[in-house]
Amino acid sequence: MDAAAASALPAFLVLVLFLGLCSSQNYVLDDKAGLGRVFDGVGGLSGGGATSRLLVNYDEPYRSQILDFLFKPNFGAALHILKVEIGGDAQTTDGTEPSHMHYDNDENFFRGYEWWLMKEAKKRNPNITLIGLPWAFPGWVGHGENWPYDFPDITAAYVVNWILGAKTYHDLDIQYVGIWNERPFDSKYIKLLRYTLDKSGLDKVLIIASDNLWEPITTYVWLDPELNRAIDVIGAHYPGTITVAEAMKTQKKLWSSEDYSTVNDEVGGGCWARILNQNYVNGLMTATISWNLVASYYDDLPFGRDGLMTAEEPWSGNYVVESPIWITAHTTQFTQPGWTYLQTVGHLAQGGSYVALTDGKGNLTVVIETMTHDHSVCIRPPLLPYNLTSQNATFQLKGSFASIKQLQVWRSQFNFKTKKPSFFEKQTPLKLSDGSFSLSLAEDEVYTLTTITTGQKGSYPDPPPSAPFPKVYKDDFYAPNPVFSEAPHFADQTGVFEYHINLTDPGPHVFTLRQVVMEMPVTWATDADQTVSVIGDFLWENLTVTCDVFMETVKSGGVFIAARVDKGGQSVRSARGVFFWVFADGTYKVTNDLAGQTVLAEGLSGTRAFGWHTLSLTVQGQFASGRLNGFPLWKNAVVLSPEHGWAAIGTHSFQLAQFDNFAVVAG
Repeated sequence: MDAAAASALPAFLVLVLFLGLCSSQNYVLDDKAGLGRVFDGVGGLSGGGATSRLLVNYDEPYRSQILDFLFKPNFGAALHILKVEIGGDAQTTDGTEPSHMHYDNDENFFRGYEWWLMKEAKKRNPNITLIGLPWAFPGWVGHGENWPYDFPDITAAYVVNWILGAKTYHDLDIQYVGIWNERPFDSKYIKLLRYTLDKSGLDKVLIIASDNLWEPITTYVWLDPELNRAIDVIGAHYPGTITVAEAMKTQKKLWSSEDYSTVNDEVGGGCWARILNQNYVNGLMTATISWNLVASYYDDLPFGRDGLMTAEEPWSGNYVVESPIWITAHTTQFTQPGWTYLQTVGHLAQGGSYVALTDGKGNLTVVIETMTHDHSVCIRPPLLPYNLTSQNATFQLKGSFASIKQLQVWRSQFNFKTKKPSFFEKQTPLKLSDGSFSLSLAEDEVYTLTTITTGQKGSYPDPPPSAPFPKVYKDDFYAPNPVFSEAPHFADQTGVFEYHINLTDPGPHVFTLRQVVMEMPVTWATDADQTVSVIGDFLWENLTVTCDVFMETVKSGGVFIAARVDKGGQSVRSARGVFFWVFADGTYKVTNDLAGQTVLAEGLSGTRAFGWHTLSLTVQGQFASGRLNGFPLWKNAVVLSPEHGWAAIGTHSFQLAQFDNFAVVAG
């Protein structure tokens, strides 16, 4: 055939002729025999824990730009679901999130940033689904025991109080609530939670259980009719795209209520592409929620950059829109919760998968992924690996879709071999003949073919370049009306440090930062016996840390400042560094560890509770020295390791203490 003859053919015939006699597999998309399950959406998880900690500290316009990429419809990820941690004052992976009730007679629905984040998400997408889930609980909920189910009425009232506060103080409707993240469930508690919700006028709030594995919750649902009535969604974490048969038989909604947990580079984007399709193809899961929403915590904490995008430098304004944002957009910009999957979904013959969804009004969206197993290894990979090769695929639209004449086309190509990826690029619309279209599918591609015309690859001017944490940093904690409870850039690892207005102090320390948790929480990870909040650059070696401190406990009061702190998150208990402690009994101690076991120096300090003292710690090379109230107290303590780490402040145990005029000079 000559060029002139070819140019006269319709585009779809040119494509078919180009494929020549190559073997092509045929796939039917049809609603004639009925539809599949109702789609509930794609979401992100803020929490588990403190994963959005640095986001609130970004200046405008960068903070709003980040939020747009996450939540704004037809712009970026356009998420349908936001799941947040119900803060419990405890370490829950990358830090602690404050509770709305530190004590049983305490209520404050303005602590932390999750309220703000939910409102910002709702501002962009009024229809976004909001979910709350506890990872940990304040110690009083468990009466000093690490088991909240011993007092199910207290635990249920605590959770319901958070939901009521969301509505009363922030006009936020929480639509789903979970039990206790990745911990054993208790049937009695779930039933009591349902009763307490109903009694409080929250009968529309639905319960997800158990945010762990498919079993044993599925078996319990089968055996207990009352439990069956109480639970609306069976949610599993990291299911590897597989659902147990018994869960499918319950006819409950099945969700991957936490998934992904993978570094957000191109490999992570490929992992996410497979999960989003195959969670339904293999497991009939109708919602998938990414842990985490945005990697907005210090990179050297556990699971660095495991978000849909990265925003870990509020001091510079730099952020990075990663590939998972655009992989999400392939589904979220062209579907909505309430759409329905077709029954005709499945695997491609040479590897990959396809799903199709409809709004029941004639619109159709098809998402195809051809991710190779080698390049798409998730932290917990899909359980059905396969060898994928390039292939030709022909799709035949039948039923109510047979009359569709044109589909919009969006494509992402990972191009692992050339390392020149392209994401979410709009292609020439595809014209159909007799409801049929064909594609030549290479490895590691994602296609969306849709009747929806509103898709958009949003963009902003490049943010400022990446920069390390400032070498000179000061904070006097002056915040008479704080929008957020935490001081900028401090990342609480055990305990909660929040702004405090010291009305009883007529002196210069009216506005301070106060550690407020007074007993070990009902833990999820492993909290240290001490409280600690880190700040700065993990690569700092030589630095001076200065801070005014105020102990509020007479007998066992103790506080510290620290340098070169080398661990946080779930490993915080074993953190090492240089810790300069002073105590209410008039002594001091210098240790090489947070636990205070490896002593480098100790002696008398004259410090007492209910008086302000200024501590200064200098670490240079292998030597450390300390000053108290401007005078040398100890010097030349030998520090062989660690060689670098964050600065920090903290307390000897769970006790009240205040901090002011924090400063660090590194270099």
